[in-house]
Amino acid sequence: MSNRYAVILAAGQGTRMKSKLYKVLHPVLGRPMLQHVIDQLEIVQLDEMATVVGFGADKVIDHIGDKSQFVLQEEQLGTGHAVIQAENVLQDKEGTTIVVCGDTPLITSETYKALFDHHEQEGAKATILTAKAPNPTGYGRVIRNEKNEVERIVEHKDASEKERQIDEINTGTYCFDNKALFAALQEVSNDNVQGEYYLPDVIEILKNKNEKVIASLTPDFEETLGVNDRVALAQAEKTMKMRINEKHMRNGVSIIDPDNTYIGPDVIIEQDVIVHPGTIITGDSTIKTNAELGPYSEISNCVVGEATVIKQSVANDSQIGARVKIGPYAHIRPETAIGNEVKIGNFVEIKKTKINDFSKVSHLSYIGDAQVGNNVNVGCGTITVNYDGKKKFLTTIEDDAFIGCNSNLVAPVTIGKGSYVAAGSTITKNIPEDSLSIARARQTNKEGYASKIKNRQKD
Repeated sequence: MSNRYAVILAAGQGTRMKSKLYKVLHPVLGRPMLQHVIDQLEIVQLDEMATVVGFGADKVIDHIGDKSQFVLQEEQLGTGHAVIQAENVLQDKEGTTIVVCGDTPLITSETYKALFDHHEQEGAKATILTAKAPNPTGYGRVIRNEKNEVERIVEHKDASEKERQIDEINTGTYCFDNKALFAALQEVSNDNVQGEYYLPDVIEILKNKNEKVIASLTPDFEETLGVNDRVALAQAEKTMKMRINEKHMRNGVSIIDPDNTYIGPDVIIEQDVIVHPGTIITGDSTIKTNAELGPYSEISNCVVGEATVIKQSVANDSQIGARVKIGPYAHIRPETAIGNEVKIGNFVEIKKTKINDFSKVSHLSYIGDAQVGNNVNVGCGTITVNYDGKKKFLTTIEDDAFIGCNSNLVAPVTIGKGSYVAAGSTITKNIPEDSLSIARARQTNKEGYASKIKNRQKD
């Protein structure tokens, strides 16, 4: 196998996106388009990768980091002009260079590898990835001769009426003999309607030199979709979503309604997980076997343990143990660690808290900046009062404690092992082990006073 290189074209401003965000940074299933392209190319194991940037270059470089070299195209003068910006990186190297667009997030590593392999096996100087388009308007057409060989590529705006009837289109992805590519680029002219230097003109230059130029027709036109506006972005999102959902279903995951389930590309889901409609799972999340998520739950950057159930709830950047029940309408905020067989009920918010095994926070509570032991019961309406306006403080609830309803635990405070907090208490001091703490005003009944209030209201 020869050396393999890549040039990624990512300098276009993307005016049709009508956005302040740099075009190739628009996300598809939570990951920028350009990142999808780079991730798939990395699987092919390239020797060198150069990304051509222009408008918004700093943001692209900050996002991609050291996964690629970067070259700047200061003026957008066409795809040929863009590729030649990588000359200093690749010009004198032996091997094969693939040229891809940064707005084609759906092309898979398998397609890239097949294109490389076909190009090298045929000993071609150029290989074009082509597809049959249902509606080829706007695409460059692949013109073949009487022997069915590639003759040239003509852009839609430069094509004749007869040429516009051709449905085999240039996807914008090519493999070239690297030295032949940069030599031919020196001969590319901008004598066309747009006054630009077109990369497809390299094909005609190579043909005129009797070099071998071939096409590799992919059966999946949808995979080659280039994203130029928000409509195409939505189409790419839908295609990527269904591709990922199908992979999980074939691996033993039950997705009840794949059309309305969103799973990110980095998510790991084990067998026999059930995902209900409206559920969104993103980031570096791992869902263990027999878990059940949704309907309408959002899980991001979480580990969800075996046989855990999360209903109509949100969980972010947290560790959730096995056989846990969460929801409905709970919010698990970042830096939370939940043990095994814990219950987090409806309208409960947990933040930066560790909750150990068998504990329960069943409803209508806020537990933040806390350490909760084993087998603790937290009653309805309990609040850890963790913030004084400047600093956050820790609440510690030790094993087997029982917190009565509508209790305020004013941090920093410790509730000792096995202790009880009476309902309606505001706790400001530590409670020793095995104690009962009552912190509320003594009840006073004023008989007959209610009628005085009612009479006053009539006046």
